[in-house]
Amino acid sequence: MSETERRLSARQGLAAADTVPARALPAYQQIKRYVVERIAKGDWKPGAAIPTEAELVKEFGVARMTVSRALRELTAERVLTRIQGAGTFVERRHYESTVLEIRNIADEIAERGHRHSARVLLIERSVDPDAIDALGLRAGPVFHSRIVHYEEDEPIQFEDRYVNPALFPAYLEQDFTLETPNHYMVRLAPIQRAEFRIYAEKPNAQVRRHLVMEIGEPCLLLRRRTWVGEQVATSVRLWHPASRFHLAGNM
Repeated sequence: MSETERRLSARQGLAAADTVPARALPAYQQIKRYVVERIAKGDWKPGAAIPTEAELVKEFGVARMTVSRALRELTAERVLTRIQGAGTFVERRHYESTVLEIRNIADEIAERGHRHSARVLLIERSVDPDAIDALGLRAGPVFHSRIVHYEEDEPIQFEDRYVNPALFPAYLEQDFTLETPNHYMVRLAPIQRAEFRIYAEKPNAQVRRHLVMEIGEPCLLLRRRTWVGEQVATSVRLWHPASRFHLAGNM
């Protein structure tokens, strides 16, 4: 459908409201429905600007207060976000992950009805002294991977992981675009305990670039170590864009 056809359809919908007021939606609700449908169809992407109030008034032929009410309610419902002096934008999606459970990010994404994909940036042996110490080992090398996880092609997690090679000797041979490190390790050796630390930090240039973040935008950083028996299995840093991700949990 062309832009002209969409506008004609929108006007016809509002005209119907005038001729059948008992059964038609009020004009502001029809505008809300129109905006939501444009977002759902992908015409207006998360973070993109939508037409101004003046443009919508002209497009629908209604009073400005009608358009203002529709946009105000959509903002309260977190469909839109309004920035003073800049305009009205489609709200970015906010993804949520649990903190108090060790869960596979691919499973969480699937539960939301979305598609997970991953990009492996590196997988190597490392003699980083801080990583060796975090894993409770006397000497290296240890295994190291960096992976970006995507939800519907949007990057939501930068995973920087160090792994105990004694527990997972075949780690470097895995294809982590097909199976996440978490799933692979839990499948081989179930976790006995874990420790978490959560920080709000500005990411370095590499993390910011791969998560497609603005300069100065903060991250939610989850540092986590897990144990198998008495041995530390993995030490991982998980970076999440604070503007589109939540960490949550239940006791």
